[in-house]
Amino acid sequence: MSRSKKGIMVLSVILIALFYLAVLGLDFAGVLNRYAMSVLRLVCINVVLAVSLNVTVGNLGQITLGHAGFMSIGAYTAALFAKAGIVPGLPGYLIGLVLGGIFACIIGILIGIPALRLKGDYLAIVTLAFGEIIRVLIEYFNFTGGAQGLSGIPVMQNFLVIYLITVISVALMFSTMTSKHGRAVLSIRDDEIASESSGINITYYKTYAFALSAFFAGIAGAMYAHNIGVLGAKVFDYNRSFDILVMVVLGGMGSFTGAILSAVVLTIVPELLRQFAEYRMIFYSLALIIVMIFRPEGLLGRKEFSLTSLVYKILKIDKYYERGEDS
Repeated sequence: MSRSKKGIMVLSVILIALFYLAVLGLDFAGVLNRYAMSVLRLVCINVVLAVSLNVTVGNLGQITLGHAGFMSIGAYTAALFAKAGIVPGLPGYLIGLVLGGIFACIIGILIGIPALRLKGDYLAIVTLAFGEIIRVLIEYFNFTGGAQGLSGIPVMQNFLVIYLITVISVALMFSTMTSKHGRAVLSIRDDEIASESSGINITYYKTYAFALSAFFAGIAGAMYAHNIGVLGAKVFDYNRSFDILVMVVLGGMGSFTGAILSAVVLTIVPELLRQFAEYRMIFYSLALIIVMIFRPEGLLGRKEFSLTSLVYKILKIDKYYERGEDS
């Protein structure tokens, strides 16, 4: 690794730490009340959801509408594990998150193998149907609480824990999609026939991306369950899947930083407009329409916000010269 890349990594860690310290300072000063902190926790959960769906929609190029189903699987798995009281406290919370992700990943593989043979609208309809099937099954079984849902779930609202899980999740997904496996997934998005002709196992990498997306959706669902302490299957209907998809499309399909930006904006803006209760959704919808008209590729398109390029511009360094010096 070159010296400049190491410096960028250190700078990224410092910025992540500074953001948390800023939130901590504002909370300590009383600027951020309990409601504001609850919104920030929801922002973290939505960031994981948007980035995980971006793996399938943006990087793989397949439209899926059942993401809320995987979120619900992770939420109920973690909630049932926590209510069993096998491992209490933070260790139990972390184990519940992993179990929720693993179980959602397994269901994602079982759904993905047959469903990913389809493309476009057909795949969207099939995944939408699977998401609704999952929701109906959750309401049917007694151990999930049925239509009444689950209550009494141990609450975990520590912002530091949720923030660190969000950062680690996004970093893992970004690292995976920029690895050789991620490049194989991207090649399928760009040209599936050419990828298969080059020896790439299309079925394997489609399922791989779908399962990875489902895994982190399950983790986000587990975080959501512990954040509010109660669950109802109706929360995970197709409207929830559409909300997550809007975040990905608005940010730019294929852009991780775009998905993060849109998740933050689309979580905070509706909350800021609550004082205009009668017109809140009108303003929200008009904002989306305007963005899609004037920026149809999304806020960032397929581009990523590059901290490296920003530093080079600030320091007025020729990155090609620097790369040659470091090599």
